[in-house]
Amino acid sequence: MHALAASLGNQLKSRGWQLALAESCTGGAIAQAVTDIAGSSAWFDRGFVTYSNAAKMEMLGVKYATLESVGAVSQETALEMVAGALVNSHADLAIAVTGIAGPEGGTLEKPVGTVFIAWQCRGQAADWIKQRFMGDRQAVRRQVVEFSLRQLAKLALEGAD
Repeated sequence: MHALAASLGNQLKSRGWQLALAESCTGGAIAQAVTDIAGSSAWFDRGFVTYSNAAKMEMLGVKYATLESVGAVSQETALEMVAGALVNSHADLAIAVTGIAGPEGGTLEKPVGTVFIAWQCRGQAADWIKQRFMGDRQAVRRQVVEFSLRQLAKLALEGAD
């Protein structure tokens, strides 16, 4: 994780970009990974740990109607979270994660390990993916952090061109 976060930081720094994070199921673990890198204040603007629905609405502007109709673990919520992270920061790039790390909370439709991840460069359209990670709570969260760092590094490398 350290090497991934350091690589991401180097790419963001070389572009002069800032990063924002909106985390639910990871509880700030992505922010921990990036702030483990010395000098990350040069490229990490802020992180939002919005574990509750109220926090998602208050801090990121996720709509109540979205949470009521499709739930916190959904494409729509992830997209609203990432948009809110950009609106409420100075970042050029943001990622949002919302999912079910387990061991409880899963359903047939959304089993444990289901995570929606959305990302966006400022001024560009957002994108998202639904992933299913396997393992216990810690394994799921670790995989989400790793996936997110890899996705962010890819975006920082490609830029918003």
